[in-house]
Amino acid sequence: MSTAEETVEYAAEQAPRMPWARHAPEVYKAMIRLDTAAKQGLEPRLLELVKIRASQINHCGFCLDMHTKDALAAGESVERIVQLSAWAESRHYYTGKELAAIELTEAVTVLTDGFVPDAVYEKAAAHFEEAELAQLIAAIAVINAWNRFGVSTRMAPGHYQPGQHK
Repeated sequence: MSTAEETVEYAAEQAPRMPWARHAPEVYKAMIRLDTAAKQGLEPRLLELVKIRASQINHCGFCLDMHTKDALAAGESVERIVQLSAWAESRHYYTGKELAAIELTEAVTVLTDGFVPDAVYEKAAAHFEEAELAQLIAAIAVINAWNRFGVSTRMAPGHYQPGQHK
């Protein structure tokens, strides 16, 4: 048993490429307004699951840091957040409505076939009223836009505090 304190040396944090919000302040303000409008009427924990899943797919560390912290602050469990990247194998952690939202998030985010499959859309439509589904699609589009800003400008994760940008 060692009595000396172990020193762990982590990799250096990458510096952001640019502070895009400072250089494009009107775009940033418009994105904040769009984000606020898109989340209206959506349950906060479901919204955070959607934002986390899209951010996982898009490899946006900044958004993953933000939305996992916001999800935890909203009462989401660690287990459900951890299992989200393997939701298809961990379906029992989620409700039917959440599964439909997660599957729709993947379809809208990836668009490999160039469209959202009818079966995915119909499953979501069965769980969400039309107005709520429209809001969900908007929220998915908005988090994908945020992810693209975060990834392309290499925004650094780890500094966000829950609720900081609300």
